[in-house]
Amino acid sequence: MNTIYIRTLKRAEHTVFNVANGQKTYFDQQFGRAIPFSSGQQVKRSLLESVCESLNIAPSPTTFLFDVDKQKKLGEGEVYGTCDPTYPDQLFGGWMKAIKGGGERTLKRRSPLSISAMRALHPLLAGIDIRGGEAGTYDRSDRPNNKVIIRGADGKELSETEIEELLKVEGNTDRSLGRKWLNPADRATGLFVFDIAIDLRRLFSVSLNSNEPEMSEATIEKLKAEGWVESENVFGPCLVAPQSLRKKWIAGLAHAIINWRITSNQSRTFSLMDTLAIAISDNANLVAGSIRAKLSEEDSRKADPIVDENLKGVETFITLQAGGYILTKGETADALEKAEQKLIDLMSHYDYEHQIPQTNR
Repeated sequence: MNTIYIRTLKRAEHTVFNVANGQKTYFDQQFGRAIPFSSGQQVKRSLLESVCESLNIAPSPTTFLFDVDKQKKLGEGEVYGTCDPTYPDQLFGGWMKAIKGGGERTLKRRSPLSISAMRALHPLLAGIDIRGGEAGTYDRSDRPNNKVIIRGADGKELSETEIEELLKVEGNTDRSLGRKWLNPADRATGLFVFDIAIDLRRLFSVSLNSNEPEMSEATIEKLKAEGWVESENVFGPCLVAPQSLRKKWIAGLAHAIINWRITSNQSRTFSLMDTLAIAISDNANLVAGSIRAKLSEEDSRKADPIVDENLKGVETFITLQAGGYILTKGETADALEKAEQKLIDLMSHYDYEHQIPQTNR
């Protein structure tokens, strides 16, 4: 087995996946509905943050470059990571470093984790609040010690007298100065799934291919000094992380896959987004069928969620709260712990250092 496929079913209630620009949606043509989703990039970022948190390791630093033009104005330049696999978020997340002007070789590593968007299990089992967005407020009007500063058109602070005159102007008379209205955001509710494929061949292996370099020579020498093992896989010569590091980081990655949360939520949109079921397999088609939905035979405008507990070739783990939304029999209190241990076992038993038999080299 070279690839592990994971499908996770989550429940979201009255929340916003991304609060920066409101809830993202796509339009389903067959059912004519706007469906909320969270991008795969957001899921990946949240998962990698969870990996670092689980391992108690600071995330890798990011380098931001700016250019100054002839008028001495700052302009946006490149952004790149460390390209150093001794950071777990770099090893699992991949990197890209391309220097402007071509002064250095471009370094690029594709992530061994393929992560889908978190989207509705079925278009009829998730949606947004059709009554419109909720604005919400930042309300501190009950505090007598608030400080209010009003700036004029010239940017200077207005005096108390000028403020009093301003509030007499039509349109300002009912204005509260102790409250700020927040931007409206549609809320997402329903059952959502996302999929992860873990390429074990590249999970702890970093390529030494000089034609498509992933690391600088200095980084390669540093890794060798730290015990990384020279080996070979189907992509060519590579360096493999030492066994002691693999053991620790496998546990951190498994914990993050099971327990990650979207980290861009704010308090007014918080939802536990609790996990209802997890399916694990080495077969992508089977794992897709293990957690699915089916149109109701009585009413084609309804869909029933299904978690197949006895599908051959798939191990399914069902939490207690799943019984409130899906007809299941195998709910257990330790379902997530068992799923986490299953992932640890699968990743630990792979022979990272001897992927190609000696006779085939």
